[in-house]
Parts: sequence; structure tokens; C-alpha cells
Amino acid sequence: MSQPSPTTSHAPADDPEIPIPAPPPLRVVHETGGIDLAAAEHAAGQFLHALGIGTDSESLRGTPGRMARAYAELFSPRPFDLTTFPNDEDYDELVLARSIPLRSVCEHHLLPFVGTAHVGYLPGRRILGLSKLARVVEHFACRPQVQERLTKQIADWLQTQLEPKGVGVVIQAEHTCMTLRGVRATGSSTLTSTLLGVLRSDARSRSEFLALTGLPT
Repeated sequence: MSQPSPTTSHAPADDPEIPIPAPPPLRVVHETGGIDLAAAEHAAGQFLHALGIGTDSESLRGTPGRMARAYAELFSPRPFDLTTFPNDEDYDELVLARSIPLRSVCEHHLLPFVGTAHVGYLPGRRILGLSKLARVVEHFACRPQVQERLTKQIADWLQTQLEPKGVGVVIQAEHTCMTLRGVRATGSSTLTSTLLGVLRSDARSRSEFLALTGLPT
């Protein structure tokens, strides 16, 4: 993940007329070792053959390539700029994006899990462009994951980048490694949460956040 150069300077405390330059947007890019689609397609074909599935028919001939491209897409989050703005009005209430669509891949079976993320924060000096909350969710979801780690990564990263008074992340998802195989618990979902700052330490703020997500307090 790339970081901007620390070019921001601060006005002297006794000279409020000198504006404080806005920090440059953080360019967020998921660092990978590179994607070799040809090698992935070859490996997918060998994988299918090892399971006794031939790829000679017209309908299956292109399946290894489609598998390779599908997983490459699942593991490739789109780069974005983390755009923030000064909190000129000193807004001190929750900012919450509910029901952000989420899809990731279980790192234990490489099967998808899908659901929604509720992401909120109590602003400090700066506020975040609302669409960026969904971008941050995508950024950490587009890789082999476990839901517990994903929830904490989103919250910790927002806490570091925004320096808000508090951050809350709740994820509810259905894991196909649990519903389509093994125990086959069709219809079950998994709920995880991470609360930081005031949303963790203050019972009233915590209850408000959970109530706004639609979860029981």
C-alpha cells in the first residue's frame, strides 16, 4: 500500500490566519506479486483433471481459463484515492455506511463468503468521502481472508488513517465453505465486530452504533 510524502505543514499556534495545507490524497494500492494468468489457467486444468473432470468437451474447454480469470478478479481490488476533507463544522455524531456489499474468499477452502459490512466512525479533524468506506471494505476483502481478521483490518486501518474519535465495523456474511460442504448449515451466517476508541469505551456510543446498524444492543 503506497503512502504519500509527509509534505503537510502546520500553522503557528499564534497565527490563525495562515491556512493549513490539506494533506495529499493517499493512493491505496494492493501490492501483489503479479498475476500470471497463463500459469493459473494451466494449474486450473491440472486441478480439474486430478479430480477426474475432463476439459475436452466444448462446454468445459474454456473452464480453466475462466477459473483463472475469476480468481484473478476476486483477488484484485481496484486502486483508489483516500479523499478526506476538513471537518469545518466540527461534526461530532456518527457517520455510518450500512449494508455495504461484501464478497471475499475463505483462505481455508478458497470458497466465497458474501454478505454486508456496516462501517462507521466518529469524526475527528477530518471527514472521509462516503464512497471510500466501501472502497476500504473492498480493498481488504479482495484476498484470501478470514472474517475475523477482515473486520479488524478495516477498523484498524481507518483508525490509523483518519485518527477519528472512534471506529466501528460489523460484518455479517454467509460462508459457502460452511453452507455448501462439511456441515452444510444452509442459511447460517457469521457476525463479527470491531469497535475502537469511543465506540468501544463509551457504552452509550457503542449502543447507538449497534442500534443504527440494526443489530441488537
